[in-house]
Amino acid sequence: MEAISAKPLQLNPIKLSQPMGAMLCFLGIKNCMPLMHGAQGCASFSKVFFTRHFNDPIAVQTTAVNDITAVIDGGDYAISESIKNITAKVKPDLVGLFTTGLTETKGDDIKGASKLVEDIQQMVYVNTPDFEGSIESGFSKSIEAIIQQLVQSSSEIDSNKALIIPNVNLKPIEVEKIKDTISLFGYEVFSLPDLSESLDGHLGLKQGALTSGGISVEDIKKLGSSSLVFTIGKSVEKCGEKILEKNPNIKLFHFDSLGGLEASDKFFKILCKVKNISQPHPSIVRWRKRHQDALLDTHFVIGSANVVIALEPDQAISVANTIIEAGAHIKAIVTTHRNDLLDEIPCDNLMIGDFEDVESFLHESDLVISNFHAERLAIKHKKALLVRGYPDFESLGNQLKNDILYEGSSYLLFELANLINHHKLGVENEH
Repeated sequence: MEAISAKPLQLNPIKLSQPMGAMLCFLGIKNCMPLMHGAQGCASFSKVFFTRHFNDPIAVQTTAVNDITAVIDGGDYAISESIKNITAKVKPDLVGLFTTGLTETKGDDIKGASKLVEDIQQMVYVNTPDFEGSIESGFSKSIEAIIQQLVQSSSEIDSNKALIIPNVNLKPIEVEKIKDTISLFGYEVFSLPDLSESLDGHLGLKQGALTSGGISVEDIKKLGSSSLVFTIGKSVEKCGEKILEKNPNIKLFHFDSLGGLEASDKFFKILCKVKNISQPHPSIVRWRKRHQDALLDTHFVIGSANVVIALEPDQAISVANTIIEAGAHIKAIVTTHRNDLLDEIPCDNLMIGDFEDVESFLHESDLVISNFHAERLAIKHKKALLVRGYPDFESLGNQLKNDILYEGSSYLLFELANLINHHKLGVENEH
């Protein structure tokens, strides 16, 4: 059972808001326009945040509610006007409407407002107040809303169709790797949402006007015929239950993470069992052997390291499982909200807290694994920093960092071991 920080408020928070998670989800749908129902500054902040992280244009619009219109308007007018303005310039296949703290506190009826414009524009609406939850819950709530409002009920199964439902922490390249891996077993694989085709860093035409890739609305509607569905991460487990409501004949499999040898083995064992084969594609077998060698090569470096992890729960679990297999000692995991699976990870301290709490554990640690905002603490305490999670404002190619399955887990271990060695060398040179 993790402790909750004794402070009455978070001074330097790790977590990000639900609307940001919703926005990311809608960015994984083709020709979609995310529409944030709230103040203009909320959308501007999120747009700049993700633009800096991905180094790509980000499509988003806002209803631009202010303190006056929030009191006078029930939300209907602002949403209707926004839809008219959007459709006058571009023709989205879908508008993803999600709320903020301001409009949730006001109690705007976004379902009713969406119904008023359904003859003009196809929409999905979701309630994502930023005074509760985090980027993980905002992402998963949006997936649930998309399934409920768009996916058509079915009793038929397409034996060649598979669906993955990733958690918000899975980077575009990781979604692509999972899709490609499952396709080796003979499936046509879809992802809901699919950031691997929209925020993967490809050069496209008219980027920024609408999402430049992702799963199409037509494909979403037909997902009820998937034969296999894989949910990856505790935060999206409920999404699998929602898709089962559309078709109870679907085979649903849940994975808490795909990081490390044990989790990857479990994933491939299930795929082999479903396909009734003894072992997977030779390339997968080869990568397992490479990962075993990576565990041996990095054990001597990572095995002596004391690590502090400060990430969202799903990502913390995946990273922790991977580096513990190489012998890392987890001094502390500081995360943003409750997740029962964290109780199963061997670590000295488990806490829901902020970066001030992270700092209290750095004295007896060698490195911290967290987002860009931990950089100041790492420099102050002369600790190594492995940047993961949102945001990373200093690195290029964040969308192409792979940390999952045999291949990505090997990359993560090598990156971590090299970081520790370089940091030690730098400290020794100082002395």
